[in-house]
This record gives sequence, structure tokens and C-alpha cells, in this order.
Amino acid sequence: MLFERIDYTTSPLPRKEYENCTFKNCNFYSTDLSNFIFRECVFNGCDLSMVVLKNTTLNDIRFINCKLLGVQLSECNSFLLSFGFENCILKLSVFYRLKLKKTKFVNCNMQETDFTETDLSSAIFETCDLQRAVFYATILEKADFRSSFNYSLDPERNRIKKARFSRLGIAGLLDKYNIEIE
Repeated sequence: MLFERIDYTTSPLPRKEYENCTFKNCNFYSTDLSNFIFRECVFNGCDLSMVVLKNTTLNDIRFINCKLLGVQLSECNSFLLSFGFENCILKLSVFYRLKLKKTKFVNCNMQETDFTETDLSSAIFETCDLQRAVFYATILEKADFRSSFNYSLDPERNRIKKARFSRLGIAGLLDKYNIEIE
């Protein structure tokens, strides 16, 4: 089912389960989607900034060209939680303590995003801006950062075994030492 160009800030989305749906160019800004269930859905070109997701089920969800500013994704129902992001703005969003193994982030602006205590094993960060993103006690084993930039993470405070970084990105692993690399 296709939902296109609907402003859910003036006409709330009916509370029910949504499966195999596409939301295209819809406005969800600051709406309350608590306890909703979304399975195998695509959000394309939507504004989900400041949306409330308390106990919301997001199972096999794709976000494409979406804006998710300040979204507390850590409040979602963690059971079967799975999603991917492509060309999205995720500034100031929070993924605290989520299990996001193999999650893909492609060409995303993730400035000041919080990944504290998140399991990002085998996650892919492809061409993502991670300026001031927070990685603390984060599991990054086998994660791929090779094409991403502006990240700063402490190898002593995060698990990075077999994570992949580019030579240019190595500086982001040494920031805490306040050294200059030429």
C-alpha cells in the first residue's frame, strides 16, 4: 500500500499494523508513533524529525532520503528490530544500547549521533559523516568505516576487533592523544 504526500502532523496516522507499505514524501514531524507496528515498510523522502517511537516495532524497515533529526530510536521495541538508512539525515539521533548487527548506513549525515553501548557488529558505514558522533562502550567488531569520515572513537573504550578503516581515517582513532599526523 502506498501513502504519498500526507501530512501526519495535521491528520494523524491511524493506529494499526503497517506491513509492506511505502510512505513517500510524507510529513511525520514530531508526531507520536508510539506502539505502532511497521513491518517490511519503506519510508522514502519523509520527514520523521523529532518523531516519538516509544515501544514502536520497526522490523525490516528501509529509510531512503529521509530526515530523522533528534529521533530516539533507542525507545523502539527491540524485538526483531531491523532497519537500514540510505541518503538520510540522522543528526542528533540516539541508538543507545540497541543491537544493530549488520545494519547499513549509506551516504548519511550522522553528526552528533549517539551510539553509546550499541552493538554495531558488522555494520556498514558507507560514505557517512560521523562528526561528533558518540562511540562509547560500543561494539564495532567487523564494522566497516573505510569510506566514512569525521569520526572519532577511542579504541580503548570500544570493541573494534577486525573493524575496517581507511588510512585517511586512522586519525579518528588517535584523536584522544591530541597528536598531529601529516
